[in-house]
Amino acid sequence: MRVLVSIGVALFGAVAAVAAPRGPDGVERVSREAIVAAMRESRGYDLTATTNGPRLLAEVLLRLIRQAEARDVAHRPLWIGHHEWYEAFLERTGLAPQDAPLYVMLAYEVGQDVLVDSRRERVVAEVLEGPEPLTVANVHIFWSDAAGKPDSYSYDDTLSNPDLHVTQKRDIRYRLVDYGDRLWNAEVTGLYGRPTSGPLGLLFDVLGEVQVLESRSAVATDGIQVDRAQGRKLSITRDATVTIWPDGRADKGVPEDRPDLRALEARLEEPLGIRFVPLVDLGEP
Repeated sequence: MRVLVSIGVALFGAVAAVAAPRGPDGVERVSREAIVAAMRESRGYDLTATTNGPRLLAEVLLRLIRQAEARDVAHRPLWIGHHEWYEAFLERTGLAPQDAPLYVMLAYEVGQDVLVDSRRERVVAEVLEGPEPLTVANVHIFWSDAAGKPDSYSYDDTLSNPDLHVTQKRDIRYRLVDYGDRLWNAEVTGLYGRPTSGPLGLLFDVLGEVQVLESRSAVATDGIQVDRAQGRKLSITRDATVTIWPDGRADKGVPEDRPDLRALEARLEEPLGIRFVPLVDLGEP
C-alpha cells in the first residue's frame, strides 16, 4: 500500500451491503469482502503496477470511507488490516501469492496496516484557499513496533516503469483530501524514494532519495493520470509532474498533444490551503 510511489518522491453501492466486523476501541475493522468489493470498482488500469498502487489505495479508501459514513453515524475510524488487504488484492487480480507485485508482497510480509479517520473535525480546522473538499481523512500506515520488526525497509522495483527505489518508514502519515476533480495527499511523513531509470531517474540523480512532502493527482476521462508531487532532500525542495499511463508507465511532464492532460496539470498547480487539525494518535489496534 503506497502513496506517491508513482514518481519515487511520488490508501458504493456495491460495498454498502457488506458489513464489516467491529474493531477494538471504537475502530471498525474492514472485512476482506468489503475491500474486494471496493477494489472491483477500480478498472481501466493495471493494478499490479507499482506506479498505480497509490491510485488504487486512494480509490479504495475513499469508497470505504463513503460507505462507512452512510452506515455509521459515529464515523468510527477504519482499520484496514494487512492480511485482509493482501487477500483482497489477490482475489481481485486473480494472482497466486508468488506472483503478487513487490509493493503488495512486502507490505504484507512486514504487516503494514492502515488506520483512517474521516471525521472532518479531526482533519480540517479551516479552508484557507481553494474549494471546499468533499472528503477528508487522516491516514496512518504502519506496522507494529515489535521485536524483530524493522524501523523501515527499502526495495528496488525493477518491474515497474520507471524502475523505483522506495523506502517505507514504520510510521507513514498524511492527510487525504478529495475535491472530486483532484486528490491532494498533504503533510506526508515517513515516505522516501526516487526513480532510478529513464528521464525521471536523471531528474533525481542530483537529489538522490528524497522525502515525500505532498502529491496531487487527477485522472482524465480515458484513465490517464497526472501526478504532481513535491519532495525534499536537506534544504532542496523539488516539484515534478508525471503522466502515468494505464499500464503503469510514467513519463516526465505532460504530452504536448494532450490539451486535456495539460488542463489537469494546470488544475493541480492551483493554490490550495488548509489549516489542518493537529494529528491525534489513534493507537495501534
